[in-house]
Amino acid sequence: MDFHLILTIFFGIIVGIGASFSGLGGGFLMVPLLIFMGFSAQKAVGTSFLGILIISVSALLAHGKLAHVDYKTGIMLGMGGFIGAQIGARLIDHISTANFKKLFAAILVLLAAYLFFQK
Repeated sequence: MDFHLILTIFFGIIVGIGASFSGLGGGFLMVPLLIFMGFSAQKAVGTSFLGILIISVSALLAHGKLAHVDYKTGIMLGMGGFIGAQIGARLIDHISTANFKKLFAAILVLLAAYLFFQK
């Protein structure tokens, strides 16, 4: 088996654990990994969503069995997210990979600071 494939599956496992544990979806880990692997920002984001879809279905099943899901709220968030995703996918076409890295890093730093200093 190809080392690249084994490494990709390994990181998928790590992202799956992180996403299911934190609810952050996994993109915060998967997108930088894909960019590190040589993907453009646009391809990294698009590819990560396929991985996130599979991870999310698995996590939903696991959390559903544990009664950790408010289905009505999740569906409403998903409906809004569906619209937002269409807008976001078109916006990323207008940003370079270099600028995307800076923006993505800034968002992660701000999120980390918020979580760190939250009471």
